[in-house]
Amino acid sequence: MDVFFPPTANSDEKYMRMALIEAQKALSRKEVPIGAVVVAGDRVIGRGHNLVETLMDATAHAEMQAITAAMSTLGGKYLAECSLYVTVEPCVMCGGALAWSQIGRVVYGASDPKRGYSTYSERIMHPRTEVVKGVLKEECEALMTQFFASLRK
Repeated sequence: MDVFFPPTANSDEKYMRMALIEAQKALSRKEVPIGAVVVAGDRVIGRGHNLVETLMDATAHAEMQAITAAMSTLGGKYLAECSLYVTVEPCVMCGGALAWSQIGRVVYGASDPKRGYSTYSERIMHPRTEVVKGVLKEECEALMTQFFASLRK
């Protein structure tokens, strides 16, 4: 695996912008616009966006897609040296999957006060996982607001 480089604010924004591109892909498919990328060192090893409607699968969240791709790339089930960038706070299901993967870091943009893992318990994440909140928060929130406003028209 690549050598781990400590993240910086600039790299957090760089990778969150990549997650936003994934979210745009979901939006173009009329999916809830959430995108995710997994980074090891300075290399993207997994990416994904919501495919719940496309696959008719309630578990096809952006994080799950990105985690699966990253594990496949690494050839293993642990992501301790990796960071996940996701546009919206992970749900309980995704938080559990991230805990099982022992991901090193989770960085998210917008909080999810209705379904985010933290509304249930901060302890869902693995105890060694660092969580960073609010990276490009306004852009991530705007995408969600735009999507849900379009449903109400």
